[in-house]
Amino acid sequence: MTRFSDHYVFFLVQLLASIELMTGNVKESRGSMQCSVILGDYSGEYSRRGPVEPSTISSRKVKIGINGFGRIGRLVARCALERDDIELVAVNDPFISTDYMAYMFKYDSVHGRYTKNQIEHKDDGTLLFGKFEVKVFQHKDPSEIPWADTGAEFVVESTGVFTTKDKASAHFKGGAKKVVITAPSADAPMFVMGVNEKKYTPDLNIVSNASCTTNCLAPLAKIIHEKFGIVEGLMTTVHSVTASQKIVDGPSAKDWRGGRAACHNIIPSSTGAAKAVGKVLPELNGKLTGMSLRVPTIDVSVVDLTVRLEKGATYDEVKAAVKAQAEGELKGIVGYTEDEVVSSDFVGDSR
Repeated sequence: MTRFSDHYVFFLVQLLASIELMTGNVKESRGSMQCSVILGDYSGEYSRRGPVEPSTISSRKVKIGINGFGRIGRLVARCALERDDIELVAVNDPFISTDYMAYMFKYDSVHGRYTKNQIEHKDDGTLLFGKFEVKVFQHKDPSEIPWADTGAEFVVESTGVFTTKDKASAHFKGGAKKVVITAPSADAPMFVMGVNEKKYTPDLNIVSNASCTTNCLAPLAKIIHEKFGIVEGLMTTVHSVTASQKIVDGPSAKDWRGGRAACHNIIPSSTGAAKAVGKVLPELNGKLTGMSLRVPTIDVSVVDLTVRLEKGATYDEVKAAVKAQAEGELKGIVGYTEDEVVSSDFVGDSR
């Protein structure tokens, strides 16, 4: 059983919209099974597909700022620019000049050239996305970013650095009201679309969208657990390379294997995704464990989940359960196909 998707940023933007709304504006055996799920690392099909329709969210636009214009930050911008209910008003990145930001946004090695709007470098402090002006700042300290001057109420914290509540709260000094962290957090509550986003309450000002792997694993685990009950499980993710890896062998003091050439090796690595599932699905806390293998692909990864079930189930019953959710409550989040597809077929898939 295989689920394909390339969805992380799409669900991140859906989470932003949901927060605004809620703020007030397999192999078969008896008792066990094995599933494979393919996920994407950072992107989405920049559309309005999914569980939260813009028309149901709010009559006013959610004004967002992005801190960190790397892979995730730029794709959040692409996704936001395709929505009628979200307005990108500011970007902060101290390591990229404004004209280089325009270049990196326009040309993407995975998702291709951006053609929806003309992007221009107006001046050192402004980018033009079609007719829309986006203010650009270059502060290393997030407390110095003047979000209030731009009207940005929600900040997407996509640097991968300020991932705790204490560090992310620095954005409030500049006028931000809510912060969504685009990575797992040690202490901020984590939300995954289709799993636990309805548990968000307006008093939560800093939240995490978890990791790409958790966004892949959690919906599938939820389906299986609610239908058959999970006693215990093992997850293995075969994961595309990331920016932290090396093109050729290089120093990596904390992770010696991680310093080996990414394009020439299958590299065993650690992952916190299985443990994170217990945070968004408390009933599975402590029941899942996992490992990761980094492979030489640039986008779209696979999660293989093997579980022991409380109730016996045939392969067809498991497939039917996933298909029903893909066409029902989790439509736009989970997909189902029996076509002879491969990972690259799902670059840009928002599910």
